[in-house]
Amino acid sequence: MHKIGIDLGGTKIEGILLDEKYNTIQRKRIETHQENGYDSIVKSIISLVNELRGKIAEDASIGICTPGVTDINSGLIKNSNTQCLIGMPLKNDIEKALGSQIVMENDANCFALAESLLGAAKGHDVVFGVIMGTGVGGGVVINGTLHKGKTNIAGEWGHHTLRPDGNECYCGKQGCVETYISGPALEKRWLELTGKKEPLQSIVQDLSDEKAKQWKKEFLENFGTSLANVIDILDPNVIVLGGGASNIPFLYDEGKKVVYDKVFSDSIETPILKNNLGDSAGVFGACLLNS
Repeated sequence: MHKIGIDLGGTKIEGILLDEKYNTIQRKRIETHQENGYDSIVKSIISLVNELRGKIAEDASIGICTPGVTDINSGLIKNSNTQCLIGMPLKNDIEKALGSQIVMENDANCFALAESLLGAAKGHDVVFGVIMGTGVGGGVVINGTLHKGKTNIAGEWGHHTLRPDGNECYCGKQGCVETYISGPALEKRWLELTGKKEPLQSIVQDLSDEKAKQWKKEFLENFGTSLANVIDILDPNVIVLGGGASNIPFLYDEGKKVVYDKVFSDSIETPILKNNLGDSAGVFGACLLNS
């Protein structure tokens, strides 16, 4: 059976049509335009799915990767950093419009599934997939199957408390990991320290002066503590990093060392790897939801 995957991101919506052997038949990206609101996003998804459906004569399974999770009791989206989705029946509205059942999972779960089956973590039994981008999230895959937890929040390390009286988070709590090591949080801290408003990819090009060294030290400390806590609880076979911050080279040597120094073991060997699928992991993971 053919597979359609949709990756709903904060800035783009990507759709892909695969055959039974995961060969790509069609692929397209459009802008999300979340400033136009929830209804506009739903219409964009429906239009993209129907366009991909039109490329084949038979039906196709449909998987959707979305920021946030679907509450198992209400069917409404929660914990989404695309805030116009919060409290909305996204899965139900899409199914109603398409006249088809879909499978929907959050972006971190889709990332983890794709990297465990097709990417950097292929062949590993217990995989922790990390998203460090606009937000911070995670997904757990055990023996090729998503572990979602009783209430569908397994892997949400971005909202465990790093500092009890720390930065305010959109989730209503304080000190969440996301408020320290997401892309926007890192850029905000840079602005506070240097007075310069710069994107993350520019910041990491030159970290030689004292303010820059302080920024990097804080980042590594927060990264190390946060990920060491995950390893202490889950002890995965491998960790795969995704999102914009995964492109920072020092996370794989200096960052790994800080993590290892904080783990409750004197023989820590957990690989911390860069993803293989880049920003396409979400859309491939959406397809894999129906495997």
